[in-house]
Amino acid sequence: MAICDTREVPAGFRPMPTASPAIETFGPVYMQGEGAARRFGMYVLHKHCNVRRNVHGGFLATLADIALGFTLGYLTDPASGFVTVSLNLDYAGNAVEGDWLEAATDIQRRGRTLAFANCYIWRGEARIVRASGVFMATGQTYSSD
Repeated sequence: MAICDTREVPAGFRPMPTASPAIETFGPVYMQGEGAARRFGMYVLHKHCNVRRNVHGGFLATLADIALGFTLGYLTDPASGFVTVSLNLDYAGNAVEGDWLEAATDIQRRGRTLAFANCYIWRGEARIVRASGVFMATGQTYSSD
C-alpha cells in the first residue's frame, strides 16, 4: 500500500482500524503484531510538522497515547475501554517530514481500575521519545472486529 508519495509501508504493517474520528484525522496509522507485542507505525506528514518542518511534539504525544491506549484496550476479547489519566513524555530526538516512526509499548501493570505502561517511539535505530502513562478502565467493552 503506497503512502506519502511513493513510500511503501514496511512489510507486516496493516492499517489500524479507525477507532475514532480523531485517529482518522491524525493518521494514517499502521500496526503490526498482536497483544502486548503490537507495534504502531506511521510516516511523518506535512500536517504533523511545526513551522521549522520538524515533527511537532504534540504529534509524538498523540502517537504515544494512541499506542498505549489501543494496546491496553485490545489485550482482552472483547476489547476494553481505557482513558488517559496522565501521560508524561521525554523527547530525546527529532524527526522530519517523510520519516517512518514506530511505537512500541511496555505494559508495567494492568489492574482492575488502573494500568501503567510505557511507550517508546523510534526513528530507525534512534529512540526519540520515552512516554509513560497511567490509564483508567472505563468498564466499557468493544467488539474486536
